[in-house]
Amino acid sequence: MDLANIRNFSIIAHIDHGKSTLSDRILEITGAVQSRDMRAQYLDSMDLERERGITIKAQNVRVPWKDNWLHLIDTPGHVDFGYEVSRSLAACEGVVLVVDAAQGIEAQTLANCYLALESNLEIVAVLNKIDLPAADPDRYAMEIEKVLGIPAEDILRISAKTGAGVPELLDAVIERIPAPKGDINAPLQALIFDSQYDTYRGVVSSVRVMNGRMSSGSKLLFMQTKATHEVLEIGARMPAPTPVAELGPGEVGYLIAGIKDVGEARSGETVTTFADPASAPLDGYLDPKPMVFCGLFPIDGDDFENLRESLQRLKLNDASITYEPESSGALGFGFRCGFLGLLHMEIVKERLEREFNLALIATAPSVEYMVRKTDGQVLKVDNPADLPLTNYIASIEEPFFRVSIITPKEYTGSLMELCQERRGELIKLEYLSPERVDMQYSMPLAEVVVDFFDQLKSRSQGYASLDYELAGYRPSDLVRVDILLNALPADAFSTIVHRDKAYNYGNRMCGKLRELIPRQMFDVPIQAAIGGRIIARETVKAKRKDVLAKCYGGDISRKRKLLEKQKEGKKKMKSIGRVEVPGDVFISALKLDD
Repeated sequence: MDLANIRNFSIIAHIDHGKSTLSDRILEITGAVQSRDMRAQYLDSMDLERERGITIKAQNVRVPWKDNWLHLIDTPGHVDFGYEVSRSLAACEGVVLVVDAAQGIEAQTLANCYLALESNLEIVAVLNKIDLPAADPDRYAMEIEKVLGIPAEDILRISAKTGAGVPELLDAVIERIPAPKGDINAPLQALIFDSQYDTYRGVVSSVRVMNGRMSSGSKLLFMQTKATHEVLEIGARMPAPTPVAELGPGEVGYLIAGIKDVGEARSGETVTTFADPASAPLDGYLDPKPMVFCGLFPIDGDDFENLRESLQRLKLNDASITYEPESSGALGFGFRCGFLGLLHMEIVKERLEREFNLALIATAPSVEYMVRKTDGQVLKVDNPADLPLTNYIASIEEPFFRVSIITPKEYTGSLMELCQERRGELIKLEYLSPERVDMQYSMPLAEVVVDFFDQLKSRSQGYASLDYELAGYRPSDLVRVDILLNALPADAFSTIVHRDKAYNYGNRMCGKLRELIPRQMFDVPIQAAIGGRIIARETVKAKRKDVLAKCYGGDISRKRKLLEKQKEGKKKMKSIGRVEVPGDVFISALKLDD
């Protein structure tokens, strides 16, 4: 295929600005999908994506347009899936930046635009949803020009829903985005930018060929793992997988080489030919840094190995997950997993349960702290159970985020109050236009990850948008709150919080557990403690057998004797009794804000 007739581009935008709808119209207008086969969110392959109305995985497809081949990647919009976007951009020469003509620039619009600029990609800006009554394309075109520096007259106006302006957009992609570069006679260099596991065919990898050619039947070398495999099938998604004889420079397609070991075809791997290998691998990707950690435990202990295998296969499809084995006194054996955010954590847990038929318990989310001990040693702690005793700690540093909130001006006061409640410090407040404000705060990550996004949407009636990036570590006055059941620590409920919020957390957790834990044959004290100091307590009262039922009258001493005997039995039972906590109690208790 002639390089001059290829265009590789990605669609980027804030969540819900119409990326998937635009992909649908492109598939329809180019004839890649017949009208009778068309459905909404055509490229979103997961039921989860359709139910939530969001894109979770970047999807790629090749479509024809006026004697050219356009290779398009539809990317997620939520901040938690920014790593998917950054990997997709490595396979492109340009991006289509979509902005809602009724809402204007949002936080993730800026973040994705800066990602594209860092990668030196050509940007084609588009105002979408011009058919809406609330659309004001002239105003938002000026806003884009002011904030991003893209001339207003170069910004295209389309409706992805009706298809208006989409053919002109495809013409602009061919005109403005440069053709890929590459040498067909050089040794093969192909970058794996995504993979998934197929039970029957092994690992199916998405590849972008940079130099050389990849032919069906040839023997390949995976440069980082040093593994060799023979090509069983190569092809392009159009959008159905279509086998081809070879892929040349600038082309994007899929590779099947019968790989069963999921570790051999990770994202960022460079593929070359075994007979004539390239001298050096491609740059690949930086490993993402997990922000939120939680424990995932199978409800049935026999599923531990299934969970390990499922995480291996899911990591192939979502390289931003990290995991390592851990054990809990209350929950048994499981894995400590790292995620890019709370939505990412929810999605991964749900995918494990749906795609691999597992029943899981997730512990309370936490972040990674830097603990400086009195002997000068520095520890990284993401599990509250690993925090050393107080007398060995010199200081604890927690991660801070630079949070950017873009909101209509009437919600500014309410959102500033929310940020101050979460220990935020105002860095900058800037008016993007007379009606819209960009607020930037420095805020502890632990305050952002739990329910900050929900509160933000609630207080702004859904109009505010959020983006965040790591801004380093700072010392804070943090303590570990332990929950004791019958004087024994329940490590699944331990958490690290700021000292000012410890009493509130302890009270709420004790109150919640008192409602959830079934009554036993003896009183069960539920206590919240910091070190050796109890800060809150509730009691689950014992079930009582009516030992006086057989006493119809007579002397009170007879009744007292029976009650004393029962009391002694309860005391003995309590000293050797073990509290039975059903699995669903952990799930319910860890949703403190319900």
